Amino acid sequence: MGARSFTEVAVGILIRQDGALLLSTRPEGKPYAGYWEFPGGKVEAGETVTEALRRELHEELGVTIADAVEWRVTEHDYPHALVRLHWCKVREWQGDFEMREGQQMAWQTFPLTVSPVLPGAYPVLDWLEQEPGRY
Repeated sequence: MGARSFTEVAVGILIRQDGALLLSTRPEGKPYAGYWEFPGGKVEAGETVTEALRRELHEELGVTIADAVEWRVTEHDYPHALVRLHWCKVREWQGDFEMREGQQMAWQTFPLTVSPVLPGAYPVLDWLEQEPGRY
């Protein structure tokens, strides 16, 4: 068996003006369905991380992001995929949120009130919680 290759994933940390963070559930039919995560998705061939995030958030949530600042990159080995997560902070978007894949959404502050949370998000949640001035 050869080495597994990474799936590149763009992840949006949507931050509301009051500092709340948007989490949504993984849709039925996907691995870890029902787990809470930051929204995003796979980076397709020829796309930048920002382009992929803009496309994914429009497809999943119905919003158009203004800009995304890549903040951190982490890697997580799930049973179904080896992923490289490009975490982007997003502070501006347009449109009304629509859960286009039947998922739930919740604005969260610390401590989180939703669970279970996708394992790959834990390091980022820890960093956000410890950030001076909170992100």
